[in-house]
Amino acid sequence: MASDKHPVLLLTERLRLTQLPPDAAARVVAYHEANRDHLGPVSPTRPPNFFTLTYWRTRLAQDLEDARLDVSLRLLMLPRSEPLSSAPVIGNISLTHIRRGPLQATDLGYGLDHRHEGRGLMTEALRAVCTHAFTTMGLHRIQANHLPENLRSAAVLRRLGFVVEGYARDFLRIDGRWRDHVLTSLVAPEPPAAPPAS
Repeated sequence: MASDKHPVLLLTERLRLTQLPPDAAARVVAYHEANRDHLGPVSPTRPPNFFTLTYWRTRLAQDLEDARLDVSLRLLMLPRSEPLSSAPVIGNISLTHIRRGPLQATDLGYGLDHRHEGRGLMTEALRAVCTHAFTTMGLHRIQANHLPENLRSAAVLRRLGFVVEGYARDFLRIDGRWRDHVLTSLVAPEPPAAPPAS
């Protein structure tokens, strides 16, 4: 169970995936502003103050607390080629609604700056996050849902081994109307069998 007070930092070949402190709010706002038209149509309705520094200072502080309480883990994608203290935010990944007990499951959400699409960055990032979820966090199941027409998202999930489990009508209110979603999941790999006793 990940209740460590230190912010999570995952490294991949090209990326840092981490939680940022409230004083990084301007970088998060810049990411969302640049992708307002790109991510808005596939995102739930946002609060009126979503694109403000005040909102993101509060939200980043809450994200750190939610991770400490083991209810969600929201990470931001930063290029590894730039200093952590100033690198721009180029994407976001969230593990929300973490359920423990016999379920050990979470819901996966993600978004990528439109200027960085087509380079395999989201696949690279999600592979690291799923590994972290199954190992460090001890989760067993990751659920991810996407709009039927979002073929790019479907392809990313398929590459990572997510399996389609169903189709939910009027599943989520997106851009002002109820939208159907394809339901997928990935379960933790089985641990290798112990060798037979000699």
